[in-house]
Amino acid sequence: MAQVTFRRPLRASEQRRVPDDRTTGAVEVEDEVTELDADGHVDAESRSARKRRAITEAATTLFLRQGYQGTSMDEIAALAQVSKQTVYKHFADKEQLFSAIILGITNRAEAFAQAVPLLLQDTDNLEQALRTLARRYIRSVITPPVLQLRRLVIAEAGRFPALARAYYERAPERVIAALASALQQLADHGRVRLDDPLLAANHLAFLILAIPLDRAMFCGDESVTAAELDRCADAGVRVFLAAYGAHTP
Repeated sequence: MAQVTFRRPLRASEQRRVPDDRTTGAVEVEDEVTELDADGHVDAESRSARKRRAITEAATTLFLRQGYQGTSMDEIAALAQVSKQTVYKHFADKEQLFSAIILGITNRAEAFAQAVPLLLQDTDNLEQALRTLARRYIRSVITPPVLQLRRLVIAEAGRFPALARAYYERAPERVIAALASALQQLADHGRVRLDDPLLAANHLAFLILAIPLDRAMFCGDESVTAAELDRCADAGVRVFLAAYGAHTP
């Protein structure tokens, strides 16, 4: 869709000084830009947001292909088709950009963690509900973007231990905590038997994920089929209920 761009001169107080080159200290004054579509409506995604997305997508591609050390800000700017000063406008340095990418992928885990109590709430068929949860869980983890960035986090954990810990806390640990809370609710209603909900949540997670995750991490993103994922999810639930199910005499 065609766009119309209007510029107005900024007052001195509104001007933003953007580093042009970290070695020379040259600066550029950036004008405020309002973009309208062909119908005269404000564009939902600003030009700045599109450039930021282009930068993160380019950086992700290069970090995965070349690693953190092997990737330069010049290469990121070139692949994103923006100037280096634009990259520095959005991200102070390469470490900040790398952190934003790694922590951005945790949105998947956060969304799944929020869905856990709803998936196990007021269910008459606990095994079916757990199978639905398990299949959704396994598909939120065994996906190329998550697996690729997971490998990258592990590879760079020695260089960025705080970032690796933040990823763990926001993704795996948050999901385990959500599972533990949901399992405790089920135990309170007599649906499962457990003494340690956190341990039970870890057992459930590993029964579901261990086989396909190990294979995918070492053998590639396409090494596990959708049918195999479903089989692992269903089998994990059966074994979990054999150990934790509320058996009636």
